[in-house]
Amino acid sequence: MERIIIHSDLNNFYASVERKLNPSLSGKPVAVCGNREERHGIVLAKSEEAKKCGIKTGDTVWQAQKKCKDLVIVPPRFGLYIEYSKRVRAVYARYTDLIESYGIDECWLDVTKSTLLFTAYGGEKYTVEDGVKYYSDGFLRHLGDEIRNAVKEDVGVTVSCGVSFNKVYAKLGSDLKKPDGTSVISKLRYKQIIYGLPVEDLLFVGKATAEKLRGMGLTTIGRLASADDGLMLDKFGKVGQTLLRNARGLDDDPVRHMDDRREMKSIGNSSTYAEDVTDLRRVKRLLYVLSESVASRLRESGQGLADTVHLWVRDSKLNDFSVQKKVRHTALCGEIASHAYDLFEKNIKPPFKIRSLGVTVSGFDNGKSQITLDEQVGNYGKREAVERCVDVIRKKHGYDKLQRGIVAEEPNEMRNDVKNTHLIKPAKIDYPDEG
Repeated sequence: MERIIIHSDLNNFYASVERKLNPSLSGKPVAVCGNREERHGIVLAKSEEAKKCGIKTGDTVWQAQKKCKDLVIVPPRFGLYIEYSKRVRAVYARYTDLIESYGIDECWLDVTKSTLLFTAYGGEKYTVEDGVKYYSDGFLRHLGDEIRNAVKEDVGVTVSCGVSFNKVYAKLGSDLKKPDGTSVISKLRYKQIIYGLPVEDLLFVGKATAEKLRGMGLTTIGRLASADDGLMLDKFGKVGQTLLRNARGLDDDPVRHMDDRREMKSIGNSSTYAEDVTDLRRVKRLLYVLSESVASRLRESGQGLADTVHLWVRDSKLNDFSVQKKVRHTALCGEIASHAYDLFEKNIKPPFKIRSLGVTVSGFDNGKSQITLDEQVGNYGKREAVERCVDVIRKKHGYDKLQRGIVAEEPNEMRNDVKNTHLIKPAKIDYPDEG
């Protein structure tokens, strides 16, 4: 059976919620930004009016104000955005229980068996071409419009919907008509609609992957779709096969049930600092703060231990650097921080001016690793038990009530509960080379 997948993307979500609660912001260029007194004061979301002024997510406050002198800046209220996100998902749940989140403001819905949506349409649901029966574009557009209108009426914010026969194309479709629009990429006409689009518009094609594909002459989705299988396998390994399947419309990844937990590939956090970080001791201290968050989230995730530590660095000129290393399986803050610091020392030489740092772990064992003799001698189990006790104490009495000595050297960092103040949203992925 041909599937019907909708990707729903809330438009300018944070800014839309702020306007919903403060109608006087309507029609004005609005940006939701972090603390303007600190350098994590960046644009998190912007209205359409602000977007037309050239303001982009990630711009600093001063950059945004330079582009638009009439810009209205409001602080973020993450708890409120989470509540509105839940309200929108409750609307989706009327139509299907196959709802898979892709961040706070995006979801895939599989409405193939949605009786409520199907019975509301009075037109022709199918079209026949060359003896093959397809869902009609009009019917598919109706389904997206129904979802959009229900969210607008019940929650008061707008969404853009992409309707297609797989998740990859549905996601691509939701980007084609914004804000508050429905785009259909049907099984009958998908080549005419998307094969001429830039290759980086395809889900999971990040900047580095796009550059590599462009270097091969694969500048559009259509050119990627027609690429030689052997060449893609040689250049990208198994990932090349995935890229080809996605471009060719062969993605068959199911939409998860709303109660299913997504399998985690990595766990990480990053922070931007109020002033440049210029000495190694402070770098080490900040990496411990980040690693506390990562280790705690890893223990809560049920994913077991991790065997890879990743370090991300952004300097004062906004140049990014990332590196990773394989380690023995661990969920200990001390070990994660030590590996991250080792990566920093080996790759970043003084003098340096660091604006942001990030620590991530991956390669989860799902509880299957065996404790080695080295780990027994090193009392790994006892150290993990201590860290779990720290988690409980912090949850009950507050994050700053129990800290490592190195973190206590900087009072502000003692209160920097990265874990509970950072929202995570998936992003485009740059695949590593294989083979």
